[in-house]
Amino acid sequence: MIRTERAADGEYRTVTIDRPEVRNALTPYDLDALEAAVADADEPVVLLRGAGSAFCAGADLDAVEALDDPAAFAGHGQRVADAIESADAVVVAGVDGAARGGGVELALACDLRVATLEATFAESGVSFGLFGAWGGTARLPRVVGEGVALDIACSARVVDAEEARAVGLVSRVVSDPSTVAREVAANDPEALATVKRLVRAGARGAQTEPDEREAFARLHGERFGE
Repeated sequence: MIRTERAADGEYRTVTIDRPEVRNALTPYDLDALEAAVADADEPVVLLRGAGSAFCAGADLDAVEALDDPAAFAGHGQRVADAIESADAVVVAGVDGAARGGGVELALACDLRVATLEATFAESGVSFGLFGAWGGTARLPRVVGEGVALDIACSARVVDAEEARAVGLVSRVVSDPSTVAREVAANDPEALATVKRLVRAGARGAQTEPDEREAFARLHGERFGE
């Protein structure tokens, strides 16, 4: 189940993966609901959280075991991660508890990742003969570098919040991730969307300087009435 809630001030939307009995593991149905919840947001910021003591355990293993087309399921998760990454809203992963496998990959697709001291991260799939296939082999090295990515992905070890901050997997350790969502949402929505788009493009090697000039001029005109 995916729950959505708009903040009282209307500045951001909270999307909660609400299957605490299975540590918020995701079925194909849940993936579709998650994609829709993020895509339908008209707020400038989305906070992605998990209910209970976990952020997200990744794919529901019962659903994985019953798959007729594993490649299609991997593609399904990749599509949802891509939708989070390309959403107009700035998506903040608020990790409070365990993120495992696909849960780490969904967090990697978000624009900001913040963690509480209770957060832990692990790419545990290799311990039982699988691996995270929702885009994590591409995103993890972009975020933490190749060496650290291989260490995390090949060891299946658990990374705590402080180490996650040290290696760049999260940008902050906070007591309440909603404070970060509110902080980001206090800024101009169009400027936020523009910065997200340009930073994402630049991280993939695009030459963004011409787009920066054009976007800055457009925003300047809107701000100062020129």
